[in-house]
Amino acid sequence: MHYCSNCGSPVEGQFCAKCGAAATPGASSPGTGPYVPPSSSPGLGIDNNLAGALCYIPIVGLIFLLLDPYRRDRTIRFHAWQSLLLLCALIVVRIGLAIIWGILESIMPWTLWNLMFSLVELAYVVGLVLMAVKAYQGGKLVLPIIGPIATKQAG
Repeated sequence: MHYCSNCGSPVEGQFCAKCGAAATPGASSPGTGPYVPPSSSPGLGIDNNLAGALCYIPIVGLIFLLLDPYRRDRTIRFHAWQSLLLLCALIVVRIGLAIIWGILESIMPWTLWNLMFSLVELAYVVGLVLMAVKAYQGGKLVLPIIGPIATKQAG
């Protein structure tokens, strides 16, 4: 089968049905060898730096751990694991604060506990943003306790 030297589509006859260029027998694309149509890239087709940054959106890291081309990249796996472990740590801290508030409810006012919960949430969001920016720039921000665990999980 012959291919158009201009657009790479299959040609039957003297002219390409797609672009109208004159067909030459054995035409190939510019370069050496016959024309090979471009293959679609696997996955979402996004850059690894962007994928690493998107891992810091809660639960999206789990998606990147399951998608085929990204789960093979060690850096993306690190960011995904660190994000998920940080989310688990947030849940544990919130449960701990809720238990402490249940015990000390009569002693401390609700506004103080509400402020404490808000500060924990703010620290979590600021941390996610900083790690996402660092991942987008191609670096790593390794958290003290969670980072080594994420490194082990990433392989």
